[in-house]
Amino acid sequence: MDYAWDFASVFANTDALLVGAVGTLRIFVICLVCGLSLGLVVGLARYSTRKLFYLPASLFVEFFRNTPVLVQILWFYFALPMLVPFEVSSLMAAALGISLNSAAFSAEIYRGGIQSIERGQWEGARALGMSTAQAMRRVILPQALKRMLPAMTNRGIEIFKMSTLASAVSYAEMLQQGKLIASLNYNPIEVYTVIALAFFAFLFPLVQATYALERRLRRSD
Repeated sequence: MDYAWDFASVFANTDALLVGAVGTLRIFVICLVCGLSLGLVVGLARYSTRKLFYLPASLFVEFFRNTPVLVQILWFYFALPMLVPFEVSSLMAAALGISLNSAAFSAEIYRGGIQSIERGQWEGARALGMSTAQAMRRVILPQALKRMLPAMTNRGIEIFKMSTLASAVSYAEMLQQGKLIASLNYNPIEVYTVIALAFFAFLFPLVQATYALERRLRRSD
């Protein structure tokens, strides 16, 4: 079957794609910062032996890790406004869903990284007169973060790709803008090909830079 490729109409709408790219980067940065930051707090609570911290953190992780991100985004967009006295924008709903889901997965990465540090490191820190909090901040976390880097890189990649789910609530990111262009010009193959290549062009150099950082950290060890 002959197919008349039409990339010209895609590039004729570069301004719309650029708006989508800005929207994608905005939600990526928000969700990356919020997800990893909240994940650290939840991960530390999951590592705690106190039920006051451990139980709520465990419930949080199990709920958000075992429910679909898309369902979470749709709930925040359609259901949350019925329960709160303010409007929930598409950006807020998508950011809440992706950030909280990422925090749940990140919490387990943090917890696993902390648990991988040998007990002798804790004992050495205490022998130097450090409190538990000081030992965690000065000795344990710096070592754990090195070991968590590959998993955290994957988490960042997943967050960037999950930004496309924001199109379900009509947030103007790349996929949403692509849908509009494809519906106007009837060229979904070309539009989605360009979007896929744009995501690859952003993520591939980032992943390679992370590999280089991992090699440097291994040499420093």
